[in-house]
Amino acid sequence: MNGDRVLIIGGGVIGLCGAWRLARAGWPVTLLERHDQVAAGASHANGGQLSYSYVAPLADAGVPAKALAWLWGRDAPMRLRLRCDPAQWLWLWRFLLACSDRANRAGTASLWRLAQASHLALDALRADGLDGFAWRRNGKLVLFRSAAALERARSGVERLRALGARQRLLDAHACLALEPALAGFDGALAGGVHTPDEEVADCRLFCQAMQRRIREEGLDVEFRFGQEVCGFELAQGRISRVLLPGEALSCRHLVLAAGIGGAGLARKLGLRLPLYPLKGYSLDMPAGAALPRLSVTDFERKTLYAPIGGRLRVAAIADLVGYEERPDPVRLAGLRRQLARDWPQAGRLEQAEEWAGLRPATPDGLPLIGRARGGPANLWLNLGHGALGFTLALGSAEQLAQAMAAREGGGE
Repeated sequence: MNGDRVLIIGGGVIGLCGAWRLARAGWPVTLLERHDQVAAGASHANGGQLSYSYVAPLADAGVPAKALAWLWGRDAPMRLRLRCDPAQWLWLWRFLLACSDRANRAGTASLWRLAQASHLALDALRADGLDGFAWRRNGKLVLFRSAAALERARSGVERLRALGARQRLLDAHACLALEPALAGFDGALAGGVHTPDEEVADCRLFCQAMQRRIREEGLDVEFRFGQEVCGFELAQGRISRVLLPGEALSCRHLVLAAGIGGAGLARKLGLRLPLYPLKGYSLDMPAGAALPRLSVTDFERKTLYAPIGGRLRVAAIADLVGYEERPDPVRLAGLRRQLARDWPQAGRLEQAEEWAGLRPATPDGLPLIGRARGGPANLWLNLGHGALGFTLALGSAEQLAQAMAAREGGGE
């Protein structure tokens, strides 16, 4: 019966992984996506790093002062446009409250556990034949331009080592030996941190692979594309029906996995979630003569360079500028200048495909996974993964499935 189904709103990497995991647990699932295909939003052309060790929240001691300095730079990694939007001001206030070393340590530990669960789940899927998404375990090198920044990174390395990460500090010569493409790197280089277990992949292709896997396994997942959710009907404290144009679908449970769109849907149910978009940009292009072998992050400029399937993906920027999805030509021009200056031979910039997307972020960097407190009894959340959606998707799906199973077992 239709009323026994779990309805998941969102066809990005979070929604797809959730649909696969819940269907494997025996739930009949209907996935609703407002676009005409999977991975059409924030999952479409993100950075492509599966960054299982670099999961520390953006909120940290010292970040507010850095952000003030960034706001004045033409190509700064972060930009803030204040709006007449109480949600933005409240998000910023909560972000400032989360900018402490203690909160960052606790958040890092929580995200680390979720990332490791995702890592294990992806390993199992790959061992079971999942492919076709340009996956490679090539390691990650985070570069530091100043000796002071490199020294500050030491405490982060020690913190992650205590959790179980394999990392090592390198001087500039060791970085060059490890990544020959750095020979053309512009500017000073103090050293870096190397993590050999990090991976890269194409998130859009992964979503397509998961859609195929769901069908190959014969799981009871119905895909409904081009479905814009208009509202909800409630009865006895539960969501009874999800309203679509000209149609209403009954459900046993509803999962919001619609990225930043989940905030608006939650408001229709009387909930104000601590979500706000961080707008990011990427360039994707054919490989150049000096494509890096490793996935590289320029720490000071907050830019990553990921070799994915014979192409170069460059991603950067975290702009708090509202819900405008259209790419800003000024920001894209800055990203192009940075690539031409720092990695002139890494990719064919003249053939670069440009993209911008809205990452759904919480103030403390921790995603919202599980029962929606204060909401209808059958409403579940899988939202707010920020820039780590691809990295955390499978672990989040597992956490959600376990929470739903526990709820069912304990009664409602």
